[in-house]
Amino acid sequence: MAYDACMMRAVLSEIEAQFIDAKVERVLQPQQDELDLVLRSRGETKRLVFNVGPNAPRMQLSTQSKENPLKAPMFCMQMRKHLGGARLLSVEQPGFDRIAKIHFSAYDEMGYPTSLCLICEIMGKYANLILANGEGKIVTAMKLIDFSASTIRQVLPGMTYRLPESQGKLSPLEAGREDFFSRFTAFPKERTVEKFITQSFSGIATQISHELCFRASGTIDLPLLNVDAERLWRTFSEWQDLLLKHDYLPTVVYNNAGKPSDNSYMDITYLGTDVKKTSYRSLAEMFDAYFAERDRLEKIHQRGKDVLTLVQNAISRTEKKIALQKEALLESERAVEFKRYGDLITANIYKMKRGDEVLVCVDYYDENCPEVEIKLDTRLSPAQNAQRMYKHYTKQKNAKETLTALIGEWEGELRYLESVADFLSRATTEEDLLQIRDELYHSGYASRMKGYQPGKISKQKPLEYVTSSGYRLLVGRNNAQNDYLTFKVAAKGDLWFHAKDMPGSHAILLCDGEEPDARDYTEAAAVAAYHSSGRDADLLAVDYTRVKNIKKPQGAKSGFVIYKTNYTAYVKPAASPEKAETRER
Repeated sequence: MAYDACMMRAVLSEIEAQFIDAKVERVLQPQQDELDLVLRSRGETKRLVFNVGPNAPRMQLSTQSKENPLKAPMFCMQMRKHLGGARLLSVEQPGFDRIAKIHFSAYDEMGYPTSLCLICEIMGKYANLILANGEGKIVTAMKLIDFSASTIRQVLPGMTYRLPESQGKLSPLEAGREDFFSRFTAFPKERTVEKFITQSFSGIATQISHELCFRASGTIDLPLLNVDAERLWRTFSEWQDLLLKHDYLPTVVYNNAGKPSDNSYMDITYLGTDVKKTSYRSLAEMFDAYFAERDRLEKIHQRGKDVLTLVQNAISRTEKKIALQKEALLESERAVEFKRYGDLITANIYKMKRGDEVLVCVDYYDENCPEVEIKLDTRLSPAQNAQRMYKHYTKQKNAKETLTALIGEWEGELRYLESVADFLSRATTEEDLLQIRDELYHSGYASRMKGYQPGKISKQKPLEYVTSSGYRLLVGRNNAQNDYLTFKVAAKGDLWFHAKDMPGSHAILLCDGEEPDARDYTEAAAVAAYHSSGRDADLLAVDYTRVKNIKKPQGAKSGFVIYKTNYTAYVKPAASPEKAETRER
């Protein structure tokens, strides 16, 4: 959910309940757009996190520690100077906006007591963290904004801090029944309930508008014309009570893959009953649960960015090579034409002489026997012109054979690189990245991997699932593991699954020659479909056969196999057997 003013109010209530008069023990800046204040109060220590980056701007309490740079950034040093040892006095939310003012008492460089205000603005890409003194003068900011960046509102040291301009919306905390119906009557009835709520009242995210609309009408996309105004007001006032009484229910929503996809300070019901939700005792626990996994995956993808760049560049170069070779192959198709010209010159050599520029003769290769013109080299004799055509024929014929083989090799290389890119997109651990780096190193990309030193790689376990009938299903994490599962682990009677004609994992259903139920086939195929580049498709083709039908061509890249006597199932990709939908085989 977007971090709205309601979420800001909920977080501030948590800070006010636990950390008034707390001491700032440490000031840290683990990332460029994040500042952490380590607060201690009544024997309890937590981090007050301010993230003003473009991806997930927020303010939250947290219990998680993070890696910090060896050398603190300049902004962090400034904040340590002013807030180190300070005490948190109070918090406020001016104008029910996505702005928090946190007031501290501290001591200046001369040892005199002073007042400071840390202002957190969660405004999407305009999010910022500003430190002001007791008189409202800006001391410093994480993002300094001068006249070249904005002519409307500047944030610079020495300037007086002022709030962003109001949008003229009504605070939902102050809206009574009369205010609500007045806005309801004036709002265009053809527009949706969601638009009415977000454009009439300040600080409400679209997700909460959908939830209120759903609770009032059973749907999230309803024109104002069709909604029961009285029922909508009752839903709205119940939500108001939740905010006024701080009766929050921190909730995280998880997607089909088990990854956190949304969070809220209240229960979310409009997503249906099929989604998995977890409630937490505090907003701090909720944020840690939601962002810990997300930040971990983002960190892994950042660390694998150099490998992904290497692979993407290699894919681009390979595609260009294939395109050029195919153009040359089209040219080589003229080989037959050169042989025909050589034969025609030989057949008409009796009427030719050295110095002729062109030969006009009947083309007896064509059943209509038309006349054709063949350009000649005036420096050569008729016999030499014929030999010249035969040489062109031989050269183009050999080029066609060579180019056909080369195109096949490079297309195989392209398939391999696309499979590596797919595994990179699904990497979830540091070990996954290490395995892929090692695979690329041993696949001939060592010269492009600067600073990489191959070492001893621990054997990583494949992904493992259990089907409805209790059969084990193993899924490869990378190409090397695909080969290992198919040719080392699997028995000849086991079943092999793979998404049809696209990069993906080998999935092995360990059944030792038995015939599993149709449900087991569907579950194995659905998991194989999910662990492929087509996992977002509504329906995907998956090939399956016994392992005895799988062969690896000599010299083929890791993960590449050929097979015969296979069948194809069309399934909806599923992250686990439990989520697979049963379909007819």
